[in-house]
Amino acid sequence: MLIKNTRGWELPENAVTPEGVFKDRRNILKALAGGTILGAAAGPLMAGGALAAAPENDPSAHLYPVARNPLYTVQREMTPEGIAATYNNFYEYGSHKEIFELAQQLRTRPWDVKIDGMVDEEFTIAFDDLVAQMPMEERVYRHRCVERWSMVVPWSGFPLSALVNLAKPKNDAKYIKMVTFMDKSMAPGQKEFWWPWPYTEGLTMEEAMNELSFIATGIYGHPLPAQHGAPIRLVVPWKYGFKAVKSIVQITFTDKRPNTFWEVSNANEYGFWANVNPDVRHPRWSQAFETVLGGGTVSTQIFNGYGEFVADLYAGLEKTERLFM
Repeated sequence: MLIKNTRGWELPENAVTPEGVFKDRRNILKALAGGTILGAAAGPLMAGGALAAAPENDPSAHLYPVARNPLYTVQREMTPEGIAATYNNFYEYGSHKEIFELAQQLRTRPWDVKIDGMVDEEFTIAFDDLVAQMPMEERVYRHRCVERWSMVVPWSGFPLSALVNLAKPKNDAKYIKMVTFMDKSMAPGQKEFWWPWPYTEGLTMEEAMNELSFIATGIYGHPLPAQHGAPIRLVVPWKYGFKAVKSIVQITFTDKRPNTFWEVSNANEYGFWANVNPDVRHPRWSQAFETVLGGGTVSTQIFNGYGEFVADLYAGLEKTERLFM
C-alpha cells in the first residue's frame, strides 16, 4: 500500500482547480470585468464597475493564464480575489490598506528593468521582452505579513533563478538588490520625505537561487494589477511580506549586504533576514498566530511552513544573525 506523506504547504487534491476550469479562467475574468458574473468571490469592483485587475490592453495579457506547477500548493483555501485585491500594502500610495484605487495611478508601460553591478555585462531590458523569454508558471503560495494577516494567492511568473541566470552574475556576487521605481508624479506616498525612498530590498545569492524564490508578473490568471506591484515583483513565501519588493526597476548584484527599506526605517523591528518564526515576537505584538484574510485565525508556522525547502540556508547562522525579524 502506497502512503503519501502530505507536506505542510500542500493543497488537498479536492481543493485544486479542475483543469477545465483552469483553462477557461480567461473567459471567466472577462465576464467578471464586464459585470456579467456577480458574487462574493467575483472580484473587487472599483468606481465605475471595472474589475480591479490589470488593464485589458496590457501587452502581456495573452500570456495568461499559465499552467499551475503542482509542486507549490497550500493546505488552505484560496483567498477570494476580491479580498486580496482590496487589502494591500504599497506605501508609495499610502500607509493604509485600501490603496487599490490610488494605486491605479501607476503607469506600467513603458517599463524597463536595469540589470547591473557584478555581472558579466550590464544591460537594460523592457519588461515585455523579459517576460517573453522566461519559463512562466503559476504557483500557489502562502503570504504572511509581519502585521499578522495572511492570504493564499496563485501567483504567475517565473523562478528568480531564471532571471539570475540571464544576468550572469560574477562569482564574487553575494547579494541581489532590488529597487522600486521613484516617481512622485504617480506615487504620492513618495512625497513623504521621512521614508527612505526608493523602496529597496535584498536577498543573499543562496536565497535568490532557492527554488521557492519567485518573480511574480501575474495573479489569479491575469497580469498583476497595480496594487499588487505591477508589472513585476518579488515573492519569497518563507519571509514576512515586506521583503516582497514591488514594481521593480533595478536589480543589482553586489558583494555588500543591501540597506533595505524597512531596515533603514526601523532596524529594531525589521531586519534584513525577516524569516517567519512564531516564537520570535515583534517588539509590539506576538507572531504566534495570524488572521487569514476572508476569516479565521491560525497558528503561524516557522518559515511560514516552508522550512523543508529553506531551513538549511541558515544553518550555523543562528548565533550570529537575527534571522527571524
